[in-house]
Amino acid sequence: MNTNAIQANTDANATNSTNATNSTTINLAQCFIAVDDHDKALAFYRDALGLEVRNDVSFEGMRWVTVGSPTQPDVEIVLEPPLADPNAPAADRQAAAELLAKGMLRGVIFRTDDVDATFERVRAAGGEVLQEPMDQPYGVRDCAFRDPAGNMLRFNQPRKG
Repeated sequence: MNTNAIQANTDANATNSTNATNSTTINLAQCFIAVDDHDKALAFYRDALGLEVRNDVSFEGMRWVTVGSPTQPDVEIVLEPPLADPNAPAADRQAAAELLAKGMLRGVIFRTDDVDATFERVRAAGGEVLQEPMDQPYGVRDCAFRDPAGNMLRFNQPRKG
C-alpha cells in the first residue's frame, strides 16, 4: 500500500475525529452500583456520604434509588439490584448475587477536596475501611471503603505540587 495514501487516510481520520469532538458534547449522566439492600445502601450513600436522594422507583419487585452530589446536579448514581432484569434466569440472578457478595462488581471513584476529612467522616459513620488515606504514585491521595453491599468505593484528592 502507498505510504502517501496511508498518511492521507490518517490525516482525514484525525480531522473527522477533531470535528466530531468539537461539535458534540458528551457528559456522564448516570453510573450504576449494584446493591442487595436498598435501605442499608441509602443509609450509607445518603447519611454517611452526604449524597441527596433524587428518585426512588419500584417496578416488578425491584427497586432503583438514584442519588447524587448536590454539587453535581447532572450526574447520578443509580443503586440497582445486582441483576436488574425481570426476565433474567434464576441462575444468572444467583451468579450476580454471589459476585456482589464477594465484592467483585465495580464501584466508583469519588473526588473530594479533603480526602483525610472524608475518610474520618465515612469511618465514623461505620464504613468498612479497605485503605487509609495514602499518597499514590499516580498523583492523588486516596482511601477506600466497602459499601454495605461489598462494592469498593475510592475517594481521591489530587496532590498539590
